[in-house]
Amino acid sequence: MTYTPAEDRYSKMIYRRCGKSGVQLPAISLGLWHNFGHDTPHQVKRDICRTAFDHGITHFDLANNYGPPPGSAEEAFGEILKTDFAGYRDELIISSKAGYLMWNGPYGEWGSRKSVIASCDQSLKRMGLDYVDIFYSHRFDPDTPLEETMTALDHIVRSGRAQYVGISSYNSQRTREAYAILKSLGTPLLIHQPSYNILNRWVEHDGLKETLAELGVGSIAFTPLAQGILTKKYLSGIPQDSRAAQGKSLDPATITERALASVRALDDLAQARGQTLAQMALAWVLRDGGITTALIGASRPEQVIDCAGAIQNLQFTPDELAAIDRIAREEEINLWAKSSAE
Repeated sequence: MTYTPAEDRYSKMIYRRCGKSGVQLPAISLGLWHNFGHDTPHQVKRDICRTAFDHGITHFDLANNYGPPPGSAEEAFGEILKTDFAGYRDELIISSKAGYLMWNGPYGEWGSRKSVIASCDQSLKRMGLDYVDIFYSHRFDPDTPLEETMTALDHIVRSGRAQYVGISSYNSQRTREAYAILKSLGTPLLIHQPSYNILNRWVEHDGLKETLAELGVGSIAFTPLAQGILTKKYLSGIPQDSRAAQGKSLDPATITERALASVRALDDLAQARGQTLAQMALAWVLRDGGITTALIGASRPEQVIDCAGAIQNLQFTPDELAAIDRIAREEEINLWAKSSAE
C-alpha cells in the first residue's frame, strides 16, 4: 500500500530555530544509530520512519558507520526514501557524518580531508541522494590539523554535497576553534551534536551550552534517554532485546543499583508531572531552549509516539528541577568523554 503522510503532521510538532540560521528543526529528531541495520526487519524500519514523519519529525540523523554492519542504516534509509518518502525530500532534513571506523586502512576513519570527503561520497551513494542537508565531523581528530577537517567540510558544502555542516562531541574550546575556521571560510557552523541527558551533563560542566548560545550555533542532543536507562526498560532487569544485553553501545556494568534507584525516583517525579519517564527526560533536555532538538532512537513505532508526546509539557518548576538535580547528582554516564576531552 502506498504511504500517505498524516495531513496534520505539522500541527503535532514544534519547530525551533537552529542557532542563528534559517533552519528550523523539530524538537524531537529521529536517529538511525540503532535498529536500522541487518538485525532489524526492514518493515519495522519503515514503520518507525513513517510514524516519525506522521508526527512531524522531519529530521533523520545518520552516520556512515551506523548499522550493523556499517553502512547498512544508510542503505535502509535510502530504500525508505524511494518507497515511502518519494516526493517528500524537500520536507526532510537528512544528516550524516564521518569520523568513526568505516573501512580498512589509514583513511577509513578520523578527520583527514581524504577520509571526510570519501565518506560523504559513499554516504550519498548508499542513500541515493545528490546531497545531505547536514554533514558532520563525527569526532575531533587530535592527529589531524583542525583546519584540514574544517576545510573538507567547507568543500563538501561548496561542491553541493551538503547544505550545512556540523560537528559532534567537540568540547567548548575545539568548538570555538572550528567555528572560527568555518566562519573565515564562509561556511557557517550550523549545529553541534553532543551527548546530553539528566545523567550526563558534561556540556554544562564544559561550558559548551553557553558557548553555542554565544556563537549562535544550534544543538542536537544525542542519548537524551541515556541509552534507554531513562526509561522503564531496565527497572526489572536487563531485557534480552536491549542494547545492554546485545552489547551494542551500553555496558551492563553501567546499570548499577544506585543508578536504578535514581531512575525509580525520577520515574516517580515524571508520573507526578503526568508524563512517562522518557517524556520527562526529553523535556528536561529541551527545557530552557539551550538545546534545539533531542535525538531519539526507537526499536518500534510506539516509542516514537511516546517520545513525541514530550513536547506537551516542556516546563519545569524550580522545585522539580531541584529534585531532579538532587536525584541525579551522583551519576555521570558519558560514553564519549574521551572524544570531548581532546
